[in-house]
Amino acid sequence: MPLSPLACDPAQSRGREFPIEGALARGPRSPYQRDRDRIIHSIAFRRLRSKTQVFIAPDGDHYRVRLTHSLEVAQIGRVIARQLGLDEDLTEALCLAHDIGHPPFGHSGEDALADALAGQGGWDHNAHTLRVLMRLESPYCEHDGLNLTWETLEGLAKHNGPVTQPAWALAELDAAYALNLDEWSCMEAQVAALADDIAYDNHDIDDGLRAGFLELDDLLTQPFVADQWRAVERRFPGAPRDRQLRELVRSQIGIMVNDVIAETRDRTHGMVSIADVRAAGRASAAFSPSLAEAERSLKRFMYDRLYYHPEQLATAAKAREVTDGLVAAYRADPGRMGPGWSDALPEQEPARSRHIADFIAGMTDRFAIAQFAALYGSAPNGLSNV
Repeated sequence: MPLSPLACDPAQSRGREFPIEGALARGPRSPYQRDRDRIIHSIAFRRLRSKTQVFIAPDGDHYRVRLTHSLEVAQIGRVIARQLGLDEDLTEALCLAHDIGHPPFGHSGEDALADALAGQGGWDHNAHTLRVLMRLESPYCEHDGLNLTWETLEGLAKHNGPVTQPAWALAELDAAYALNLDEWSCMEAQVAALADDIAYDNHDIDDGLRAGFLELDDLLTQPFVADQWRAVERRFPGAPRDRQLRELVRSQIGIMVNDVIAETRDRTHGMVSIADVRAAGRASAAFSPSLAEAERSLKRFMYDRLYYHPEQLATAAKAREVTDGLVAAYRADPGRMGPGWSDALPEQEPARSRHIADFIAGMTDRFAIAQFAALYGSAPNGLSNV
């Protein structure tokens, strides 16, 4: 399928922060394929297999983690990109990398690091994604970072829209390699953000039901869910309940995907270039107004019934204790981080605290728990509630 004029054409990429010599461009791949492959082969991507999605350090093998979530986002993103004539490889790269900046324990870990660095500029997982990819993950001899294309980096920086007041991490990176933060991002990045919403809106329902934190009767107070459930019951009246529930999730994903494709085609009608997308003054890829409202209502429900469930909050408090304890221990004795990290510790603030936060943010849930236990003799009980 030929690329849409609104797509990022790999042949027209703005390049990389550190130019690659022809001899180092291995294999017959486009720049965006190389980005995707660099992300997949990175240590930071592999760590996502043991980082919190909804449930902290889950004992059950069937619950999602950041890695499986990212793979599901990529699948949804590719489907939408293909139908809209966008570059699928760039879309996939953005989907796979979008959560690489998350610390252990998800938003509990992020809140702890943000508070710990309140006097040193704060901490934000979106900006940290760029920091990991551009500076911390450094497998190459020639430069720091993965040296991804400009389009991938700007898409990750602005996948939720223009950034008018970047915090220190993103501001430093933008000063080194300008990402035009005040403009709307490319279509591929906007699609990746929607694919993320579609994936976690629905797959978190799946995990919440499996864990017993959500009840179907409560879910059916959401008109969007109730409509799809009635359709599932009509189509498969004799099917086992667990299969019906999985059909419900698939059905909702399909409806959301089709809605995004239709609404985006309407919004971009008459656009003839990427410049039109960047200057549109609003998202060019989006849910329709009616589905956007249903999706917001579903999110509010999920926060109330799942993310802020009393058991979830109790587990998050224990995870917060672990993160706070790690920060305190490494500030008191940076040598406990090990020679690689302690030897590189800056002498002055704020760089010193930011370096410690970089170390902690790279940890998986299990490694953070093990480090805490090594430092303090034991870890809090109940750090996994499923």
